[in-house]
Amino acid sequence: MRSLFYSLLSLATVASTFAADDAPTSKSSDELEEVIPDTVFNAQTVPPMKELDGNIDQDIDHGNWLVEFYSPTCVHCMAFRPTWQTLYEFYYTSKPILSKQESEGDSLNTFTRWYDFKFAKVNCIAFSDTCVKKDIGNFPSIVQFKDGKEVKKVKGAQDLADLSKWVEDILETTRPGSRPQGGPKLPKIGANSVETGPDTEAEAKEQQEAENPAATPSATPTPDATEEEAYHTPIKVKATPNPTGASEVLTAEKFQKLVTNTLDPWFVKFYAPWCHHCQALQPNWAQMAREMQGKLNVGEVNCDVEKRLCKDARVKGYPTLLFFRGGERVEYNGLRGIGDLIDFAEKAIDVGSGVPDVDLDSFTKLEETEEVIFVYFYDHATTSEDFMALERMTLSMIGHAKLVRTKDTKMSEKFKVSTWPRLMVSRDGKPSYYPPISPKDMRDTKKVLNWMKSVWLPIVPELTSSNAREITDGKYVVLAILDRENKDVFDKSRKELKSAALEWIEKTTQQFQLERQELRDAKQLRIEEAEDKSDQRALRAAKGIRINMDELERKQVGFAWVDGTFWERWIKTTYGISVKEGERVIINDEDNRRYWDTTITGESIRPSRTSILETLGKVVSSPPKIAAKSTTGSIERFFLTIRRFSSSHPWLALGMAIGFVFAASVFGKSRMRRRAFGNTDGYFNLNSKEGLLGGNGGGGKND
Repeated sequence: MRSLFYSLLSLATVASTFAADDAPTSKSSDELEEVIPDTVFNAQTVPPMKELDGNIDQDIDHGNWLVEFYSPTCVHCMAFRPTWQTLYEFYYTSKPILSKQESEGDSLNTFTRWYDFKFAKVNCIAFSDTCVKKDIGNFPSIVQFKDGKEVKKVKGAQDLADLSKWVEDILETTRPGSRPQGGPKLPKIGANSVETGPDTEAEAKEQQEAENPAATPSATPTPDATEEEAYHTPIKVKATPNPTGASEVLTAEKFQKLVTNTLDPWFVKFYAPWCHHCQALQPNWAQMAREMQGKLNVGEVNCDVEKRLCKDARVKGYPTLLFFRGGERVEYNGLRGIGDLIDFAEKAIDVGSGVPDVDLDSFTKLEETEEVIFVYFYDHATTSEDFMALERMTLSMIGHAKLVRTKDTKMSEKFKVSTWPRLMVSRDGKPSYYPPISPKDMRDTKKVLNWMKSVWLPIVPELTSSNAREITDGKYVVLAILDRENKDVFDKSRKELKSAALEWIEKTTQQFQLERQELRDAKQLRIEEAEDKSDQRALRAAKGIRINMDELERKQVGFAWVDGTFWERWIKTTYGISVKEGERVIINDEDNRRYWDTTITGESIRPSRTSILETLGKVVSSPPKIAAKSTTGSIERFFLTIRRFSSSHPWLALGMAIGFVFAASVFGKSRMRRRAFGNTDGYFNLNSKEGLLGGNGGGGKND
């Protein structure tokens, strides 16, 4: 029997071997997971959902993420998988802004780019350390992340409606007013499309009347609705902006339909009818709207009527002028003259066309008209995320500087750019670069904008009411008071001022490099000394020294000019100077409310390179070698002097304050003691009949 059993076992082994050779090669479940084919939803190709690994923190450090943590062996995860995939496919293929003219190539009008939102999943069997790090104890678990930080966690499988409501809340927070009320129409789980068109006949009728007021009441929508109707209530895109040349009155419904849910640029005024400033602005606003006919949409919101809309727009005063593009906005804080409004509106028009591409020739021509130009260098490897981060900066540039991009090799060679993407600013032909160069740093919009704001002023800007704080705060400002009406003298003075500014910048740059080199040399000397002594502890300490030039206290110096005729009254009352007596220069220290208007010899500072540079060096020295004048009264000057002394000598000021408090407390106690014991010149009275402890001395005998 035993021999018969082994014979049968051998035959079975041989048969299985032949069967394995004839059968097609099967792949393991892991291999099937690695090669997941694209799917199709609403006739659009959907790539596989991103699988996160051990580098999850780097992947999710920017934007909104909804991540499923699952186990391939979990029964609940297997049942939940079709729901999660349908949710991903539905939102991935949805269009945030409905338009019948889809742009070719890389478009901002995609769900992922518009909302900066991504779906992903993590296999907790393959990457158990990652799941432990994220405190995952149940499968499946769905976690919402924003810029790498956990916002919300849900344990267990969820139905499609609850997940969609969660996503809708996130999207509405990201871009307020951009989501349809009541949520979108959802597909069936596992479907490859979603039914199109309105839910009910009443909604269809209302929709058609909104799009075509002249339509008959009996008109009904066709059953074959287009894909664009699948997600939102359709918005009819106007071919020509502002066709009537008038400021359109916007209600809450019209605002959401025309402004929030489109990519069209809008310049909107929020006002109150009783506001005197709003009444004064009205003629200029109407004239600007006429000038922008066919160019830019102009609207207005009555905040007495649309209180909720104005609250959502965070309107705190009247009038408030906001420029919108989709869910993004920027506030206009300039003058309200007709010329100022039109100038801002014309610059805002360019935003709608995106960031233009330039080559070396077009950039050279652009430098003739623009004082400040930001250039974004990119190449074939630059991703859509990089371009999306670039698009976020366009609104902030309105009225400040020009933003362009380039992949021209001649531009890269001229400005010595060898890594991409790279950001450069050209101010009056003088280039400077954004220090971080990694793609991750270039996508940090907040940090990039902070740097851009620090350099987007021209080298010698004009001082106006809108940029005065930006120019004067935290720095010395060489302010030339010029007469624009005398063109020949005006041009010559500006040229001299710019020449002085460039020379001062060059001088301070060289000084900065010299100081940094001195610190490096000192560090190297310490390293060499420690090596000579074979002192490993001192060597480690020397190598650990970090050279941080930001720790060196130095006050910046800016240059600007002001129209002495237009601002004559302010200049006269503040500095006691009149442009009618000739063009002058002052060096202003706004933080300390002081200024200098004379040279070391007592003469007035004139708009010449020599006069400015000789005086400036003596003013910025510590202490200044020229006496300053004050723009304040004696009381305010007293407190400013105390503040200036405290900032210059903090420890001495703290010691003096403690000493003053101690002296005051001692003086107060002495006064209280004197009141308690009466006017005895500070001594106890021992000769009284009552004695020290009262009574008559105890009735004892007195020797």
